Amino acid sequence: MAGGSPQSQEDVVLASGASTYLSYVDGKSIPSAEWVYVLDAAALLDDAFASLTLKRKLEQGRITGGQLPPTIVGRIAKADRETIEYALQAAARATREWSAVSLDVRLDQVGTLLHERLAERAEEITRILVKEGHPLALARWQVSGMLECFGPESLGFYRSQMLQEFRHGAREISVRRQPDGVVCLNPPQNAPLSSALLGVTSIFAGNALVVRAPRSAPLGVMYVLHEVVAPVLEEVGAPPGTLSVVCGDPAPMLNAWLDSPHVDDIMYFGSSENGIRFQERCVAAGKKPILELAGNDVVVVWKDADVSLAAEALTESFYGSGQLCMIPNQVIAHPDIAGPLTAELARQAALVRPGHAGDEGVLLTPVLRNEKFFSCLDDALTSGAELVCGGHAMQLDGTRDSSGIFLEPTVVLVRGLDRAREVRAVRHETFFPLLPVVVAERADGEDDELLERFIDWVNTNEYGLRNSLWADDRAVIDRFTSRVTKGGLLKVNDSHIGFLPYLPTHGGTGLTGGVFGEANYPILRTSHVQGVSVAAQGLRPREAVFGGGKSQ
Repeated sequence: MAGGSPQSQEDVVLASGASTYLSYVDGKSIPSAEWVYVLDAAALLDDAFASLTLKRKLEQGRITGGQLPPTIVGRIAKADRETIEYALQAAARATREWSAVSLDVRLDQVGTLLHERLAERAEEITRILVKEGHPLALARWQVSGMLECFGPESLGFYRSQMLQEFRHGAREISVRRQPDGVVCLNPPQNAPLSSALLGVTSIFAGNALVVRAPRSAPLGVMYVLHEVVAPVLEEVGAPPGTLSVVCGDPAPMLNAWLDSPHVDDIMYFGSSENGIRFQERCVAAGKKPILELAGNDVVVVWKDADVSLAAEALTESFYGSGQLCMIPNQVIAHPDIAGPLTAELARQAALVRPGHAGDEGVLLTPVLRNEKFFSCLDDALTSGAELVCGGHAMQLDGTRDSSGIFLEPTVVLVRGLDRAREVRAVRHETFFPLLPVVVAERADGEDDELLERFIDWVNTNEYGLRNSLWADDRAVIDRFTSRVTKGGLLKVNDSHIGFLPYLPTHGGTGLTGGVFGEANYPILRTSHVQGVSVAAQGLRPREAVFGGGKSQ
């Protein structure tokens, strides 16, 4: 579905291998008078000013002809208001028909086909993610999560949650989930493709889905929805409008969704501050808000943890330069293990390196505006934290340089739980490669009390995406897992960010998911429970009312 004739800049010629995508609405590609141009992220490392200047001139229409350099890897039609409204109207028409299609088709057939097609195109999806600036290793990690989301174990779990059937006397009883209707999805700038694909599972419930491809990184979203998801839906006979994808600015599109009588649910990714405000607007407009906001995940390391493996998992905090919502954000360490843990963490953090996104082993990404990192670090040090490692900007080759666009993986040591949340890096997500290790204070022989304090710490976190525990004592593990109530996912002795079948990839409580927050399976979050009873002919209604609970 790539291609299409632009309505402006007809003489601009893209380099070989670059892609053009129009809006996809009602089963058709819709042109536009405006374009969003996509830069190869590598160009920003080579000459950010020149690359951004070229992009700006193209989008302002100041370049109207000629061959574009290979640093421009794609262009995406920017949807106008009429196209955005058309997408909502088409979705409203489609969901009435699509919701009547059986789960065998909507879930089993579509899900299996998507898994197959995504696997076939895994290398190309990885290549596009790298072009958008994701390090190769993290691009592969994202693709693995996409495949897990549509894998047979996960599809089986979704199916088990959608319908249960019973026999009660002469009645057939079922408890099922029914679709909400039209779902709109506003993905984040840092992981738009994986977030958009997560939202695709809402289609399994019988909903129609409208996705906004963010202007900052629209290519991956457009590629997968145009080239993978839309053809699968067409293949199974889904009505036009079941899927739409449009690129545009967030504020006017969100406003259009809130104002539209066709929209039922809005899945919103963003900061907690903006998301909680948006939640209020959704409720006022009669829309269900499904929020994916900040994380600030806690990792608890008990005294008998495997120090090397725990430190390895903690270095995930620095992946993508900390600009991922589901990474470790704070460590709560037993005092008996704090020394060896911080030493090993510092050693392993030094191995996390910057570089070009396409290079093997690179895990750090550029941070173009780092003043908030240094402000947060200064706050921690001023509050009494100790710098364990890092704390500087650096160049592509790892050389320390105050003007560098990479940041060293940074660990600070905070002594004592009592006032630890006065440190900004402990209380809130930083979105930088800055990890505070909080060492609890206690007297000898008070492990029971200390474990209670750790559990309370996790449960009083204002956020609740993922939490982890590292421990060997089974009694500690059982007590921790039974008592921790906050968060959408809890892992023990495992990668904090690794994907697993059955388990959610997103969603949480508190400032992570808002007042309706929980683990986010979009097929469940965008549907609602309905009970159904079908009685055989001849049953007396009065007997059902006054029969004293006897089965008929």
